[in-house]
Amino acid sequence: MDSHAKDVVREMTRASDEERITFPEVVGALTKAGVERYHADLVCASKTYYMPDGSFETTACHATDAAAPAFSAAGVDAAVRAVQAQKIRYREFCRQIAAAGCVGYFVTLAGRCAVYYGRGGETHVERFPGAK
Repeated sequence: MDSHAKDVVREMTRASDEERITFPEVVGALTKAGVERYHADLVCASKTYYMPDGSFETTACHATDAAAPAFSAAGVDAAVRAVQAQKIRYREFCRQIAAAGCVGYFVTLAGRCAVYYGRGGETHVERFPGAK
């Protein structure tokens, strides 16, 4: 990952944590920088961004409360809908998905979706609005 892309991913992490940016804006900036996908680990409070050539950058991000033991796809879905409707912001979104048992999520920019997962491997897949 080149230094420009590293700067972009670090800034997107900070901007998200500080609630200065929306998810569509993050996706746009990461796509422009050439990022292929990223992983948010809610347990370790880190995000890892991956380039198509296999290079990556890991950044620290804000910590969330421990995830609930049981995964609720409906709870994750409700948090996704609330953040999309701008009823909540990013930090509350993370709090709500953790309360729904989510321990992390993958976002694929090329695949235009996010995959939220629980401790036991349960998942909820959310396609980006307008994605097929």
